[in-house]
Amino acid sequence: MRLDGLSALVTGGTGGIGGGIAQALRDAGAQVLATGLGAAEIAAAADSPDFAGIETRVLDVADSDAVGSLVAGLDRLDILVNAAGMIVRAGGEFDVATFQRVVEVNLTGSMRLAAACKPLLARRGGAIVNIASMLSFFGSGASPAYSSSKGGVAQLTKSLAIAWAPDGIRVNAIAPGWIETNLTGPLRGDPARSAAIVARTLLGRWGRPEDIGGAAVFLCSPAAGFVTGAVLPVDGGYAIA
Repeated sequence: MRLDGLSALVTGGTGGIGGGIAQALRDAGAQVLATGLGAAEIAAAADSPDFAGIETRVLDVADSDAVGSLVAGLDRLDILVNAAGMIVRAGGEFDVATFQRVVEVNLTGSMRLAAACKPLLARRGGAIVNIASMLSFFGSGASPAYSSSKGGVAQLTKSLAIAWAPDGIRVNAIAPGWIETNLTGPLRGDPARSAAIVARTLLGRWGRPEDIGGAAVFLCSPAAGFVTGAVLPVDGGYAIA
């Protein structure tokens, strides 16, 4: 499952799940450009040896002009990973403005990047990997915007797979389970809640960003050349427990 000679853009790729994916693609031989939301995030990645050999840029996926400018500067593109849509505002998503902001980043941001990158990907027979969630399948009483956006990501993945197959573009998604990131830090710091999550996870542990990275490498590689429209759970068995 090598990616030598391929170029990849990973939004949200300077930390967390996106960072694990960016590093895995690099380790598989791809030339990787990873984006983050702000200068501090980019600086932290640049200072980390984990991101050696990965180019980094600031990008707000909700800014159409910024997306267009970044994509216009690319000579070629084989892989797009939409990992920037990880905004969740638990407990506050019943406010309509907050709901709209979460959907704008998590769902519309993925479409914005896919549409902008489509011409480049079509020239190369490229691949898109979106980041869905367990909440693509479950509801959430605390996070209706996040769960709606991630349900939308799953349907967007299937729809683009149908629409863009004639262009040679494969479109798949990964639905992560409970992963060790800054976002899940409060949960991991709560002994009772963390124990409940691990108890339901069949493999008996929290996932790590590199677990998602391995799945992304597969979906972007020739080994997955006949895979499109799939939403792949990578959750240690949580969803079926």
